[in-house]
Amino acid sequence: MSRLPSRAGETVPLPDDLPAALVSRLELQGVTELWSHQREARDRVAAGQHTVVATGTASGKSLCYQLPVAEHLLADERSVCLYLAPTKALARDQLRAIRAWRLPQLRAATVDGDTPTAERDAIRRTANWILTNPDLLHHSLLPDHKRWGDLLHRLAFVVVDEAHVARGVFGSHVALVLRRLRRLAERYGADPTFVLTSATIGNPAQHASALTGLEVGAVVRDGSPRGPLDVGLWQPPLVERSGSEHAGAFEDGESRRSMLRETADLLAGFVAADVQTLVFARSRKGAEVVAVAAKERLGDATDGDGERLAERVAAYRAGYLPEERRQLEDDLRSGRLRGVAATNALELGIDVSGLDAVILAGWPGTFAAFWQRLGRAGRSGGAAAGVLVAQEDPLDHWLVTHPGELLTRPPEDAIVDAGNPHLLGPHLRCAAHEAPIEPDEAVRWFGDGALPLLESDGDAGRLRLRGGRWYWTSRRRPSADVDLRGAGGANVRIVDTATGALIGDVDEARAHRQVHEGAVYLHQGRTYAIAELDLDRHHALAEERGQLGYTTRPRSDTDVRVLSQLETRWWDEVEVGLAQVEVTTRVTGYEVLRLGSDEVIDRHELDLPPVELRTVAVWYAIPEELLAAAGLEPREVPGSLHAAEHAAIGMLPLLALCDRWDIGGLSTALHPDTARPSVFVYDGYAGGAGLAERSYRRLAEHLGLTRGTIATCGCRDGCPSCVQSPKCGNGNDPLDKAGAVRILDLLLARAPGSGST
Repeated sequence: MSRLPSRAGETVPLPDDLPAALVSRLELQGVTELWSHQREARDRVAAGQHTVVATGTASGKSLCYQLPVAEHLLADERSVCLYLAPTKALARDQLRAIRAWRLPQLRAATVDGDTPTAERDAIRRTANWILTNPDLLHHSLLPDHKRWGDLLHRLAFVVVDEAHVARGVFGSHVALVLRRLRRLAERYGADPTFVLTSATIGNPAQHASALTGLEVGAVVRDGSPRGPLDVGLWQPPLVERSGSEHAGAFEDGESRRSMLRETADLLAGFVAADVQTLVFARSRKGAEVVAVAAKERLGDATDGDGERLAERVAAYRAGYLPEERRQLEDDLRSGRLRGVAATNALELGIDVSGLDAVILAGWPGTFAAFWQRLGRAGRSGGAAAGVLVAQEDPLDHWLVTHPGELLTRPPEDAIVDAGNPHLLGPHLRCAAHEAPIEPDEAVRWFGDGALPLLESDGDAGRLRLRGGRWYWTSRRRPSADVDLRGAGGANVRIVDTATGALIGDVDEARAHRQVHEGAVYLHQGRTYAIAELDLDRHHALAEERGQLGYTTRPRSDTDVRVLSQLETRWWDEVEVGLAQVEVTTRVTGYEVLRLGSDEVIDRHELDLPPVELRTVAVWYAIPEELLAAAGLEPREVPGSLHAAEHAAIGMLPLLALCDRWDIGGLSTALHPDTARPSVFVYDGYAGGAGLAERSYRRLAEHLGLTRGTIATCGCRDGCPSCVQSPKCGNGNDPLDKAGAVRILDLLLARAPGSGST
């Protein structure tokens, strides 16, 4: 346990030229001074400078844009501010905050997928502060810009809240949507000032510039106070595992207790002590399991008013219906809910004051997310607690055994690639649909890579060049084919067969793994078994089953084919490279696991179509004679490479803003494209997301971290804390922990700067 000391705030006076109406409203809210970063941001934005504010959670970032925007709208209420949030919950929370100003000149309204058409029409006519999300901008406002033309003409500000979330493929989509917005705004005569907020990341100004295509200045010196924060690192204890396939991972058949069960016990303990607690789980299923297990642990215990404590615990995740989400948000804010197990749908913050503790069920993937989530505790300025419960994962293990690194390591950089042709091409079609696009204009807004993509679409008949401008040729909107958040394909709807109710959705690329026939699916504490997955009709039929006592894990086969080499280099006899690859994955079946363990109690085969992905991979190929010289027998090579691949995937999030679910891999004792034993680690998104390239640029560091986490793990033969993977399609077989260390040693001995090359 480490205590982070409290920090005094640094205040500055309110601006002398602030309108009296704003001063009085601030005073009513108890604000008579500003934190220093709030004043710095206000002054920059008021001067028309594009600005990103990257300070800590609960540092008052919202006021950094609310104040200058409100100031401007008081002077010119015909001007418009467009606010973009990554989640509907955050937009609704900001709407409440803006309306709390009680200024008639601020006519704020949310517009999202839940907003009826008639209400949208009224908002277009009357509102001057529109709160929405990038998805609505992409699917509605930009394609229907003629309806929104008056608003675009009056656009003075664009606020991008929680900009650190816009990274990787989603961030690249957002960057292209913002370029399309700027293009149309210019056509309507507007030149808005961009204001972005972000959690603390390594490159806030660079990231904001990559998102907007503009030169953006950063406000990073945090002037807000902070109460003391006790940070605990919790590794589940070793327990006996009888009958488990992996029982031999530790001496005497030991493995670690389930991280989700351990988290649920902590949550129940906090709730029983009247400590309002928020748990962040890494998956929808994880959030549901923690909430159900905490309720079971609390049993019939009651609070001082006689209400069962179990009734004051709930799960919150994406995929819930709008009315369910809103009720949960209200209950959490009012304090009726004392314990909530959430996914990152709550990270982005509805403004919940008074939380006493935050528990992270597993490493959230990035240092930025770690501090962002812990910052939800102590929002009232008082003392708070934050606990990281380690998952059986290489990165989790490394972090809990290196607490100094966890508490002092600088945050990662956010990566965005607006030039990814797999993303840029569809957005160029959207831009051409919105307004015919000239070649010079395409280069100006979207870069040099735009021209060949326009020409390719022209050859395919999707676009037509007429009068020096590219036109969209179909009546169908191209935006309908671009999902900003999904890994690809249309969403699969999950339907309760008994009631016909829609209980959730999942994008098509993940449906093969998550809602295949026979899969266990959890929703609001209820357990369902998937009876049918129909990919043509985009639905999965779910049957409620009560408490099953088991869960499921998919099995899959993966093949990687090298399409073209981007870069290669030699570490003595070892070749390493960065390549464009085609990954083909087929879910072949699933295992039935006893709940809370890795014990396989049944297996089933599936017949699903393959999923193909063109992406970017970092790879290395080792001559067989080198492996033999390192003492590896041919029979040991597949398991050694496999273990090294798993651990490398687990450690890459330490170098890039991602988590292991954004990355895939393949290891093989003989790959047809390299003719040698090889390991590939690839981006899990079409066209790549810059993650494999980050590994390639820092490969020696990446492999060194990988070797360290394997070698320091206390298990005997390999476990989920070092070389086993929760998403392995081969059931983590074969794996050779000792052999992986030998392979990594021979690689690192030949790395540049090692002294041997």
